[in-house]
Amino acid sequence: MMLRRGFILFLPRLAGLLVVACCSVSIVYMLACTPKGDNQQLALPRVHSPTAKEGYEAILQEREEQHRNYIISLKKQIAQLKAELQGRSKQLKNVQGQHSAPLDVRLDHSNPEKAQANLLAFLRSQIDRAEVHSGIKLSTEYAAVPFESFTLQKVYQLETGLTRHPEEKPVRKDKRDELAEVIELAAGSLNSPAGDGNAKHHLYTASDFVEGIYRTEKDKGTLYELTFKGDTKHQFKKIVLFRPFGPVMKVKNENVNIADTLINVIVPLAKRASKFRQFMQNFREMGIQQDGRIHLTVVYFGKEQMSEVKSILENTSKSANFKNFTFIQLNEEFSRGKGLDVGARFWKGNNVVLFFCDVDIYFTAQFLNSCRLNTQPGKKVFYPVLFSQYNPSIIYGHHDSIPSLEQQLVIKKETGFWRDFGFGMTCQYRSDFINIGGFDLDIKGWGGEDVHLYRKYLHSNLIVIRTPVRGLFHLWHEKQCLDELTPEQYKMCMQSKAMNEASHGQLGMLVFKQEIETHLQRQKLSSKKT
Repeated sequence: MMLRRGFILFLPRLAGLLVVACCSVSIVYMLACTPKGDNQQLALPRVHSPTAKEGYEAILQEREEQHRNYIISLKKQIAQLKAELQGRSKQLKNVQGQHSAPLDVRLDHSNPEKAQANLLAFLRSQIDRAEVHSGIKLSTEYAAVPFESFTLQKVYQLETGLTRHPEEKPVRKDKRDELAEVIELAAGSLNSPAGDGNAKHHLYTASDFVEGIYRTEKDKGTLYELTFKGDTKHQFKKIVLFRPFGPVMKVKNENVNIADTLINVIVPLAKRASKFRQFMQNFREMGIQQDGRIHLTVVYFGKEQMSEVKSILENTSKSANFKNFTFIQLNEEFSRGKGLDVGARFWKGNNVVLFFCDVDIYFTAQFLNSCRLNTQPGKKVFYPVLFSQYNPSIIYGHHDSIPSLEQQLVIKKETGFWRDFGFGMTCQYRSDFINIGGFDLDIKGWGGEDVHLYRKYLHSNLIVIRTPVRGLFHLWHEKQCLDELTPEQYKMCMQSKAMNEASHGQLGMLVFKQEIETHLQRQKLSSKKT
């Protein structure tokens, strides 16, 4: 009670003190803001005074000077703030650099303990960065990274291409080893004693594994979620593992000069003069005019249409002033492997890059450089995956006319597919081709020789570069399925023909063409009635 009374008595005094303080602040503000002259206050001149004009000019000059000084002061403050902001930015960058230190010290062997600690810290941080403990906000549904599932024997995958299946046993050894290691590690982790060391635990093995899912974030690592059988029918053990990706490490930094690297394009041919004319138009534009470091070797089988083929070659030579070509004629049955082998061994100059090609191929000057950059004698051979064109009459059937060839060569789902089952177009140095033993000349006709050579390189110590390229196209041509084929071979031939004709959706439109037309007619009738 006494405290309350004291507080009540103190309130009027406190209010009085606040009023006095406010008045004092107001007086100080008025004094500070009042313009001052030589006599503490500028006296305004009288209107009718002879010095009135000079007085006003003096006041205006003084006011202008005050404003100028004020602007200068503001500029100085802004400059100081900018300098301080730059200093803070540098401090922030230094802090961020300390957090990303493992990237910089990973190759520093002067302090191995610190480097190892930084690397471990980096690997642990990858788990926090990845979508493991919580979800990450994504911009669209296409930004989600899907999981793929697996069991002890099979992998169920989304990205299949043309050579892989939705369900299959892992063919690649690295994938088999990866999943086997994960299952073994998970079982071992479940068998690790936790808590009471004397308690009996179920001993988990690979046979207890039910299923797993995994996905890879390319810049962070691979997440695995594995499910094992539990103690009862409706109980399960779930374990989550993460394989973090380490920091990027520099392996090599080199200059590559391909200015003098010659490519010998070898084309085996029998008949097909019209296709050869189309090929030479592409060769002239890309090989002769744009690239210029190229040689052409044509290995021709038989004599039918040979004069026409030679005439096309000679006309191109004259019009383009091109002399770097060789024409070899063989009087025997066509064999692609034999033609390429003869063309490669016929070369007598220095070691050269060989590009094995066909007349239904279109290449760009950019591809020729890729051919040079991805081959190295005794080290690397290049097996590009080319883009195979669908039937233009189906793709552009709803158009008024079929576009030009250059306009057709667009890499889209509707226009073609990656021919990942083909190994015929390849670049390698002649020395590597000779050392590997060349083609199997017992293979006759078309096909088989390319896979045989590819396997030879895979079984060697050479690095095989296998990648899709955007400058190499297989032009569509009608596929003939001969009557001499067995029923099974004929079925396979027709399946291959269908795959080369159009996409799944486009073939579906052809199958349901009648239904679509009927629907359109009904729509027209209903619109007329209304």
